[in-house]
Amino acid sequence: MKIAVVGAGYVGLSNALLLAQHNEVWVHDLSEVRVRELNSKRSPIDDEDAASFLSERDLSIFATNVDSEAYLGADFVLVATPTNYDADTMQFDTSSVESVVSRVLEINPEATIVIRSTVPVGFTKNLNSRFGYQNGLHESEIIFCPEFLREGQALHDNLYPSRIVIGGGSEKGRSFAELLSQGSLLENPEVIYTSPCEAEAIKLFSNTYLAMRVAYFNELDTYAQVHGLDSKQIIAGVCADSRIGDYYNNPSFGYGGYCLPKDTKQLLANYRDVPQNLIRAIVDSNTTRKDYVADSIINLRPRVVGIYRLTMKVGAGNFRSSAIQGIMKRVKARGIEVIVYEPLMEGDQFFNSSVEKNLATFKSQADVILANRVTSDLHDVLDKVYSRDLFGKDA
Repeated sequence: MKIAVVGAGYVGLSNALLLAQHNEVWVHDLSEVRVRELNSKRSPIDDEDAASFLSERDLSIFATNVDSEAYLGADFVLVATPTNYDADTMQFDTSSVESVVSRVLEINPEATIVIRSTVPVGFTKNLNSRFGYQNGLHESEIIFCPEFLREGQALHDNLYPSRIVIGGGSEKGRSFAELLSQGSLLENPEVIYTSPCEAEAIKLFSNTYLAMRVAYFNELDTYAQVHGLDSKQIIAGVCADSRIGDYYNNPSFGYGGYCLPKDTKQLLANYRDVPQNLIRAIVDSNTTRKDYVADSIINLRPRVVGIYRLTMKVGAGNFRSSAIQGIMKRVKARGIEVIVYEPLMEGDQFFNSSVEKNLATFKSQADVILANRVTSDLHDVLDKVYSRDLFGKDA
């Protein structure tokens, strides 16, 4: 089959590589750099598995800036464009998804569209109605297929999926599930068929549960710090219970990144007319944790606070909504000078704070170094480091 993938980010590229093992895949992306890198068999994202796949596998994958080149003649078009949370409307901004769907139908009205972007519950149903699928104007409905991918391990999570969820039980939906299963390295990956609304809810509730675990262990850590207890011992004892498990339990400055902040807020917005306490508490807990950490730093009375990495995880390239930025803003608001060490940044300023490219200079200038995760780079200045990283792991 010919398959088009819209977007060469983590979701789009990992899907493209998975499907290009057995199909002709065209990736449409607006970035000329990403298109050039992909056509040169280089990964435009920081993912070791993706880089190896491109260089070592015989894949039928092409990239283009021209949407018609990708969409025309495609059996499936996967939409993997970002949907950011809009605080004013208290909803995801889905305009990029809607724009792509409209454009695909102009160029190739017979294509089956698969949305892999995260959207509000009910979005795909409304989109089907809006574009006439439920009135028989097109061959099949728009399908929603949520992704469950980790940054830096997106291809691995596609090759070894925890489950495949198909929001649309038509023949085309089952055909797409077969394509994903064919590309998987698992013998029989679990496939779950639902309506689009249930599939959208699965995505939001899954990420909100993970955010809840982060918030829970962060609040445990706050309690232990306030009362002079050993957080590490408490967490180890709690997580020895197999019903709880030893994952997503390493204290941090709060949850952040591409998905958890926006997905929890979107789920809360979906609860507008539904009684709830817990979902609101998860969102509020993340703010409270950042307030507590910032106050802890301020109480040390530093002259200069160093921010060691803006990224959420070790080896990641994502700054978006990282919790450490929230701490940084709170500290700066108290008139304390802040400097940043982030080798992935090109400029010399980040929100009016100096970006120091030399690690040794950064360490010498900072009185306190704030690190969400502690790496070997900081082992010579641990007396300056403030971190809640107890287990040396991302989650």
